[in-house]
Amino acid sequence: MIDPGTGQPYIPTPSYFLGGFDTYDREETLGEALEAFDPNDPIDRKSLVLAYCLTDLCEIPYRQKYLLVKCLESALFDRDYDFQALLENDPEECSSLPSGWDKMENPRAFFEDIYRLASEEWKDDLHKASLEDQSTW
Repeated sequence: MIDPGTGQPYIPTPSYFLGGFDTYDREETLGEALEAFDPNDPIDRKSLVLAYCLTDLCEIPYRQKYLLVKCLESALFDRDYDFQALLENDPEECSSLPSGWDKMENPRAFFEDIYRLASEEWKDDLHKASLEDQSTW
């Protein structure tokens, strides 16, 4: 599939779900807002995912949502997938996650909640895409 915004192939990874949490150059605004939440707490995780993660992605086309959820589903089925690696801050990148997220107790649970909530929130878009022949995208 070609990303309509960039004209490049759209090959999502589970890290795409973290874009709404990127505090790079926003430490005093978004960073401080996110510090009010504990990503280890299931109630806070739900609030984080709904307010920052899925909201950040709500405008992407339904086909991209489908591929993004499917890529996360695939990672979740892989018991050896290293979700912790997605939370590590790379000093060479122009992005960073909130302070302490690289020490999250159970990164897999965080991404399981993202998957569950995305599947619920995007139910209609995911169903619409599932009815199409993905090989024609």
